[in-house]
Amino acid sequence: MTEPWFEPIRFGTLYGGIVGGGLGVLAGILGVATGILAPKGKSRSFILGAFTAMRLVGVAHLVIGLYALYERQPYGIWYPLVFIGCLFTFLFSLLRPIVRRRYDQVEVGKMDAAGLRQA
Repeated sequence: MTEPWFEPIRFGTLYGGIVGGGLGVLAGILGVATGILAPKGKSRSFILGAFTAMRLVGVAHLVIGLYALYERQPYGIWYPLVFIGCLFTFLFSLLRPIVRRRYDQVEVGKMDAAGLRQA
């Protein structure tokens, strides 16, 4: 085992708690914003861009965490990184197509309504 990058217990507690909690709050806010804005067809590029950004945050955490595991860092160092990375990569990769499909449905509904108004 190589020299730990940080003090494992403190890093696991603080990083997992503060960064993980903060990212969880941001993900919750994004979920609320998506639930409000997507059915109205508003802020499509912002919402889908935020989903992509959150997925990239997850991938970055996952890569760093797997590198820490490869370097045989203690559990308290690699685990929060891998956990946050897996969670964000998995969730935002699965949810982005669903949100995009919802925006597409709203757009089709708007086009149908415009066609009915013209008829």
